[in-house]
Amino acid sequence: MIARSQPFGQRYALVVVAVIFLALLVSAGLRSAPGVMMLPLESELGWRRDAISLAAAVGIFLYGLTGPFAAALMERFGLRKILLGALALMAGSTALSLSMTEPWQMVATWGVFSGVGSGAVATVLGATIVNRWFKTNRGLVMGLMSASSATGMLVFLPALAWLAQSGGWKPVAMAVAIGCAAILPLVWLLVPERPSSIGLVRYGADADDVPPVSPAAQGNFIAHTLGTLRRAAGTRVFWYLFATFFVCGFTTNGLVGTHLIAFCGDMGIPEVQAAGLLALMGVFDLIGTTMSGWLTDRFDPRKLLGIYYGIRGLSLIYLPLSGFSGTALTIFAVLYGLDWIATVPPTLRLANEAFGDNSGPIVFGWIVAGHQVGAASAAFFGGALREMQGDYTLAFQIAGMTAIIAACLSLLIDTSKPAFEPESQLA
Repeated sequence: MIARSQPFGQRYALVVVAVIFLALLVSAGLRSAPGVMMLPLESELGWRRDAISLAAAVGIFLYGLTGPFAAALMERFGLRKILLGALALMAGSTALSLSMTEPWQMVATWGVFSGVGSGAVATVLGATIVNRWFKTNRGLVMGLMSASSATGMLVFLPALAWLAQSGGWKPVAMAVAIGCAAILPLVWLLVPERPSSIGLVRYGADADDVPPVSPAAQGNFIAHTLGTLRRAAGTRVFWYLFATFFVCGFTTNGLVGTHLIAFCGDMGIPEVQAAGLLALMGVFDLIGTTMSGWLTDRFDPRKLLGIYYGIRGLSLIYLPLSGFSGTALTIFAVLYGLDWIATVPPTLRLANEAFGDNSGPIVFGWIVAGHQVGAASAAFFGGALREMQGDYTLAFQIAGMTAIIAACLSLLIDTSKPAFEPESQLA
């Protein structure tokens, strides 16, 4: 590893980012697959949408709940071990789902097992890599890695939708399992534990840079993770960040990621065309989220969040009223796509400002858990409301109104002074 890193120097951090980007991309593809599988499962196995939505909701919930513990586990046992184990669990659980015949089996494979696995290959992984490998340009790099979820839609969804339309749900599950397994050798060969493992310092740091050691690297990681949550929960800034990110999840992968293809199907739009709409959104989110990282390094992140949530709320309210014409859907894809995950870089910056580089990633993991609780709520809520009312109109309009509320809450966040003292300074 040291020999391979020498021609790159500090720029080897970019090699690590490239591999982690691919891992995050595959994880995003896995989490978006239930939305593609919903109609084939309903057609082939006769399952109701609320039952399929429950499996998606469990997976999204555990995806978020795993995050803060995964961040502490990476410090305690090593990032490489946790990442390799998570990818293996993702590949194994999705492959096992090929034999499912009952809804509870989808809850187990696509919900519990893949939810835990993908939770370790999620936004908190990006935050850990940024803090370990970069001293400068953190917002830009976090924006790029956050955009991997959009790129996951761009790369996977049209192909997965074509597989679902031509061969049913099984080819979709098989493709996801193969994709997860393919990342394992790249992580094994190219991702060291930290810069010092290969004789380097963080990107943008001086030669004598010594990054702080997290308290999670020693002792009981569960106690440390829960203790960090307890301390953070006593601050107002945590609850503002938690609430706004809850809404972020409610209005993105929970509702739109899980139900947009089915919503389009209700409006007479074929799966492949609907997946193409999500892919177009992915293109614009790749642009918007990377730009958001650049803006986060330069401007007030609270105001950026206010703008992002406001645009998102208006676009979600607009969609059910748009008539679903080609022009209307293109306008929605552009407006909504530009800030699909653009909220991540400013939220991470606010978490690091309030809680420090040591506690920041774990606190951010709990904030991401709020995101996934919101997403899980929307995944089930959208399916249940569709079964009760026969359409998704009210679900999307309610989501839009919650985004407007989040825009207002964002402006109340205050990180002018640390939320609490570093743990090493506590008596």
